[in-house]
Amino acid sequence: MSAADRLELIADIGGTNARFALVDPAAPEPELLHPQALENARFASLQHAAEHYLAMVDARPRRAAIALACPITGDEIRLTNRAWSFSRAELQVALGLDELRLINDFGAVGWAVPALGPADRIALYGPTGEALRGPVSVLGPGTGFGVGLLVGGEGDWHVVETEGGHVGFAPLGEEEQAIVRWMNARHGRTSYERVLSGSGLACIDAVLRGLDDDTGRALQLRDPAEVVAAALDGHDVVARRALARFCAILGSVAGDVALVHGARTVMIAGGIVPRFIPFLRSSAFRERFLAKGRFAAYLEQVSVQVATHPNPGLLGAAVALRA
Repeated sequence: MSAADRLELIADIGGTNARFALVDPAAPEPELLHPQALENARFASLQHAAEHYLAMVDARPRRAAIALACPITGDEIRLTNRAWSFSRAELQVALGLDELRLINDFGAVGWAVPALGPADRIALYGPTGEALRGPVSVLGPGTGFGVGLLVGGEGDWHVVETEGGHVGFAPLGEEEQAIVRWMNARHGRTSYERVLSGSGLACIDAVLRGLDDDTGRALQLRDPAEVVAAALDGHDVVARRALARFCAILGSVAGDVALVHGARTVMIAGGIVPRFIPFLRSSAFRERFLAKGRFAAYLEQVSVQVATHPNPGLLGAAVALRA
């Protein structure tokens, strides 16, 4: 067997991008080899994207772990925010694998958390000791909004996969009520994910700009990256309001999740927040995180951190493959 064939495949499949890498199972610690991000829109299926990557790196792995932004139940898998579906058994055969592990994307981030070094995370609030304190709530916005739970302790961590991003959102104040009315009119209900995601930020921006497709005007949402860039530039008042509202809502939701999980650490991941950490610090995030009545003092003792590792989902998939 060649050296390339001894390597194992890992992947992190979101709604927008499919990330792949190889790992050497003989290495002392997981190391991502040949990481590559592919745009999902270029491919008809996950199988197509995986085959493209394996051809690029000229590898024929026998084992793989794939993290997916959807529930992992049964043989038939359907992504939540991408029109991809597949049979687990058929994908394993098509890729020539002896073993295929499928895990939830934020379950993968949960597996990654104990493997994050000091350079891979930034402390925002609360205790800042080096030792990771569990339970750990893992959450964050990207194409969707992921929530997971890490329980246990040093050397004996366990991940609980959840679909907490689809819990109903509880608005505070008239501005958030207006956002919910806007969302409800289009989706029937408003979940965390509808608000705390890239598309959610674009919709918050649209509401604050007074856009309403019921008036007959064409509804044109700004790209989320454009909203963030405009907010950070400082000259676009509405963009700054939109990002500030996004951060405030994230604080409320993070506090709720921490209470539900009994968390001692909250780890924020996903592709959005690492782009504006200084803005987040100066926002109402902390105020809203603590605004839980009699449990404000409890939440003051929760460590809130941001994962800055470039590929936590891939790292977590690599860790899970060794578990």
